Amino acid sequence: MVVVNLVEAKAKLSELIDKVEAGESVTITRHGKPVAQLSAVVAQKKPLRSLAAFRATMPRLRKPSAILLREMRDEDR
Repeated sequence: MVVVNLVEAKAKLSELIDKVEAGESVTITRHGKPVAQLSAVVAQKKPLRSLAAFRATMPRLRKPSAILLREMRDEDR
C-alpha cells in the first residue's frame, strides 16, 4: 500500500493511477491523517438475459402451481 500526502498526490496523480491499475492501493493523507483511498474499479458483471426469454424455454405445467402445491401438501398427510 502506498501512502502519499495531498501535495504529492496532486503532483504525481498519473503515477499513482498507474500504480492503482497495477493492483496497488493508494492512501492520500492530509496533515498525516488518511483522507482518501484510491483503488481499482471492479469490472462490471455481464447483464442477465431477459427473464421472458428464460420463461419461454420452460415447459408448461398442466395444472396451476397452487393446485400442484396443495396436492403435494395433502400427499404428506
